[in-house]
Amino acid sequence: MEILWYIIAALGAGIGTGLAGLSAATVMVPILIVLCPSFAGETGAYQATAIALASDILGSAVTAYTYSKNKNIDLRRSWIMLVCILAMCTVGSYVAFIAGNVVLGSFTLFLTFFIGIRFLIKPDTTRRETSAKGEKLNWKGIAVSLFFGLTIGFGTGFVGTGGGMMMLVVFTAFLGMELKTAVGTSTFIMTFTALIASFSHILIHPAIILEKWDVMLLCIVVATAASLVSARFANKADNRTVGLVTGAVLTLLGGAMLLLNFFPDMTESSVLMQTAGCFGRLILFIIPCVLVLLPIRFLTKVPSFVFRKLLHIVAFTCFTVMMMLTESWLAAALTSVIIALVIYPMLAAFEGKSWYAKLFVEKSPGEIKKSLLMLFFMFAAVITVAWGLLGKPYIAAAAILMWGTGDAAAALVGIPFGKHKIGFPPINGRKSWEGTAAMFIVSFLAGYLLLCLWGGYPFGIVPVVFLGALVGAATELFSSSEWDTVTVPTAVLTVLLLLL
Repeated sequence: MEILWYIIAALGAGIGTGLAGLSAATVMVPILIVLCPSFAGETGAYQATAIALASDILGSAVTAYTYSKNKNIDLRRSWIMLVCILAMCTVGSYVAFIAGNVVLGSFTLFLTFFIGIRFLIKPDTTRRETSAKGEKLNWKGIAVSLFFGLTIGFGTGFVGTGGGMMMLVVFTAFLGMELKTAVGTSTFIMTFTALIASFSHILIHPAIILEKWDVMLLCIVVATAASLVSARFANKADNRTVGLVTGAVLTLLGGAMLLLNFFPDMTESSVLMQTAGCFGRLILFIIPCVLVLLPIRFLTKVPSFVFRKLLHIVAFTCFTVMMMLTESWLAAALTSVIIALVIYPMLAAFEGKSWYAKLFVEKSPGEIKKSLLMLFFMFAAVITVAWGLLGKPYIAAAAILMWGTGDAAAALVGIPFGKHKIGFPPINGRKSWEGTAAMFIVSFLAGYLLLCLWGGYPFGIVPVVFLGALVGAATELFSSSEWDTVTVPTAVLTVLLLLL
């Protein structure tokens, strides 16, 4: 039976590598250590990581070669990251062995899942401001490459996963590469990182070869074949098709890996009961809000932007209340995911109706359902990281509340009263000083009151909350309206977690 899981793990790893430059370890490690008894024990995860890295060598190599033949590799914009990653992955591998049994990081699993959702929502990866292949890096690109190159390199060696996915994010979001170019470039780099990291793992722990050589050989062959086939498909298909397939694959892989990672906790009846309770309380809170909002929308002349923010306030308030009334982070996170998976198809089914356009105010077609999907998954991610992994539920609630109240204040003050526009690039008059000041003040007050009154933090946390509110307001300035639902709470959460 284990042989079947080896093949499934290698197939998933190869497809992920060929389509999206996904590290083989992201898929293979959780399957091997959870479903294969032979990988139990102190060194099981370390051996699984080494086999996954070995499978990455040829898989990434054939993928990079395929993308290179189609001129979808840009080394001039990635050479700094290449050098940094190669330098740090050996260090990370050695530290991993000293630290003991390496467990797959939950962050990578959520990243895989959410990036998959992103491509399903917006499959066409054509960019308006794509950097030309071979274009030199500016000083911002150099700084980004140095920072992420060092961190990704260490993480690749230490955890054995996440390198490809993180490079995909950096290349597309920060360095302006198209999806195909980003995948080709990341797999080229992964070929060398996987080579160094796998040899480091084997040299540090030679028993991998003696005990698991047959598993390693099977996984290498299957993963390489799957990578080659999926890479050829990706280079022949148009951007939209590649985006949709990539989104589907990453979403399924990410969801499956999350299920494997948290399956023991999810099977407890208490968690299921708590999730049902969370869901019920959330619905009981939402129903009266909807009964109030509907008359406001159809019987009054409230401005459209005000009604949008009322919807916004209901969303983040109901989740803050839900978190205060539950004792399980997993129940709260699962409730957020359930709401997202229920509401998206419902809105997609009704968005063609005439009343839909009257009820919701959309900046672009499909904007409401995309925003709500991102919102609820953001809730789940914040709850999981701050509460589930770090045991700080109050900081999770504070990050959501500071972002939600601040964002609402920015619009309610900035749109009608924002007379002094911010003129420096890349903002160029899109936002005002009045709206930004309102966001900072309201965000600070909301976070301070919640952490002091509910969280029990001392009143002396003013500088920390002040900095969190300031970083949140600054992040909102430079974020597009499409992504501020993710960037702002992430920035606020990072500050609070680092300093509290």
